[in-house]
Order: sequence, then structure tokens, then C-alpha cells
Amino acid sequence: MVVLIGVTALVVLMNSTANSPGATPAGAHITSAGAITFGDSTQNSVTTYVDFLCPYCNQFEQSVGPTIKQKIDEGKTSLEVFPMGVLDTRSNPAGYSSRAASAMYSIAIHDYAHAYDFLQAMYANQPEEGSAGLSDQQIIDVAKNAGVNMTSDLEKEIKTHTYQKFAQSTQLPQGTTGTPTVLVNDKLIAVTMDPQTDIIGRLK
Repeated sequence: MVVLIGVTALVVLMNSTANSPGATPAGAHITSAGAITFGDSTQNSVTTYVDFLCPYCNQFEQSVGPTIKQKIDEGKTSLEVFPMGVLDTRSNPAGYSSRAASAMYSIAIHDYAHAYDFLQAMYANQPEEGSAGLSDQQIIDVAKNAGVNMTSDLEKEIKTHTYQKFAQSTQLPQGTTGTPTVLVNDKLIAVTMDPQTDIIGRLK
């Protein structure tokens, strides 16, 4: 299948620099493919491939994210999030995207109850492309401010980028070229940033 995404909502996919997937994130709310899951609805599903440096992912979160969260809370859909390192070369030094994705995995494992809050907070504190991105300590501070229980083990994982290579190795669905890539009920959609068009009108 081919996704039709408007040019204004497209970020070109960069080649991964990872040679191997490295440590694989595993937990009750992480699928074998590496998606972090929210909600348990079997009626509908939304799948997103996102990058924490991607401005269009941020735009999608601000415009459509609240609707997705509402439908999760209502039990009308589940959400699978693939955090990626697509824009690793757009930070200086390179690697911010996959560092942030690694932190997302670690938080989903150690404090799942605040994982969604952390996702929202990372977009609220999104750095500009071309910058160094948030430092590991700044990511930790964002997590703490989002309510995450920052244990010593979690802090160590964030600082050592435990799942960075995994995030770098994650591939977009065939036929897609950038983030955000969004599927509703396993069908690729043309992202419009309108919640009615992108989500509500596609739910069963």
C-alpha cells in the first residue's frame, strides 16, 4: 500500500546508522515489533511512527493527539507508537531522535503509567532541527516534570541510551518515506492534521 501524504506533512526518511538492533525493549505494553501500546480496545487501532525531533509529528500530536487520547480513554481505540530515529542526522551532534526514542522505551518499561505523559511532554519541549537537541539530563528533567518515577535504573538507561540502536533500526512500513506515518485499522492514511478526517471518520 502507498500512503498519500501532503508535502507539508512529510519528513524525508534518513538512512539508519545502526548496524544492529542492539538491546530489544520488552515489557507488558511493548509488542514484539517494538510498538508501545496504549489502551486495550479490539474495536479499532491507531498506529503511529514518530520522531521526537519531527515538527510535523509535533503538529500531529497537538492537532490530532488529544482526539486519539480521548478515544483511548473511552475504550474506542488502542494506540501503537513506534518511536524512531529518522531525523538523527538533523541534530548537531547527530543522534538526538534515537536518544529520545530510547528514553521513551525505557519509561514505557519502568513507569508505563506516565509513558503517555512523557510523550506529550517531549513534544511540548521539542528542540529545533539543527540544534543539539535535549541533553540526557534535560530529557530526565522532562520526564520528572511529567510525573515519571525516576529511579536510578531508569536514569541509567536514559543516560546510556539502552534502546538507541533499536530505535535506529526500526523501519517504516513499505511504501512510506517519512514521519508521521499513521495507520488506522491497519490502513495507511493521508495525514491532514484534522482529527475528524484522520481519526474519527475512520473508526468503526
